[in-house]
Amino acid sequence: MNPFPPVFGTDKPIIGMVHLPPLPGSPRFDAERGMQFIIDQALKDTAALVEGGIDGIQVENQFDRPFLKPQEIGFETVAAITAAVTRIRAVFSVPVGVNVHLNGVQQALAIALATDCRWVRAFELANAYVSNAGILEAAGPAAMRYRAFLRGEQKVMIFGDFHVKHGSHAITADRDVEEQAEDVQTALADAVIVTGGRTGSAPTLQDIERIRKVLQIPLLIGSGLSEANLPQLLPRVDGAIVGTAFKVDGRLENRIDTERVRRFMQKASSCR
Repeated sequence: MNPFPPVFGTDKPIIGMVHLPPLPGSPRFDAERGMQFIIDQALKDTAALVEGGIDGIQVENQFDRPFLKPQEIGFETVAAITAAVTRIRAVFSVPVGVNVHLNGVQQALAIALATDCRWVRAFELANAYVSNAGILEAAGPAAMRYRAFLRGEQKVMIFGDFHVKHGSHAITADRDVEEQAEDVQTALADAVIVTGGRTGSAPTLQDIERIRKVLQIPLLIGSGLSEANLPQLLPRVDGAIVGTAFKVDGRLENRIDTERVRRFMQKASSCR
């Protein structure tokens, strides 16, 4: 059963990312501008995505670099993301999800349940990989129990990556992509996310087709979907999370470009 239509109003959603400016506690936080600047930017980007026709948005602390590992993520990060999401939810009716870098799945679940968001993203739900922050282990065992503790199974979906971008996967190199995709499904994910090797790069069509054969849950593209590859890739998956392609000049650090979103969504409609 596809869980997406009741949430997004479509069985193949396109989710746009709202990348928050550096938050309190991160090295590049602008203390002079403070939280009001962060919230204002989040509202502007959300407005641009909504005006462009997006199906949902995902809020994340993309610019809190260098990222902390899950057990090191501070209360200040959770509080700041919660403040931004609360304002977004008050102004817009679009479905909202949360991603806390790096692999802060329990933190994201807490934010989602407190702000009535509908999903969270986990970069490593099963197995482990070597990130820029060090070794990240499976979030699934603790996250699924935490969601159950919060009684959020029917409220918040968990989307799980594997072979996630910006990391080394030598730890699991002896296992093929089908096995690793099945691991995410076995970890009780509500959807599996496949990405390319880095931010803005798309997964290969070959990997998508191999993964689809072993899954009984939806498959989302988590990076690199663009106007150019939409006709090839979107028909073979159940939706996508899009960031860089919606930015001015296609650059990650820029703000959302409404016209790019509108063109993308119009083209996506013919590929669904």
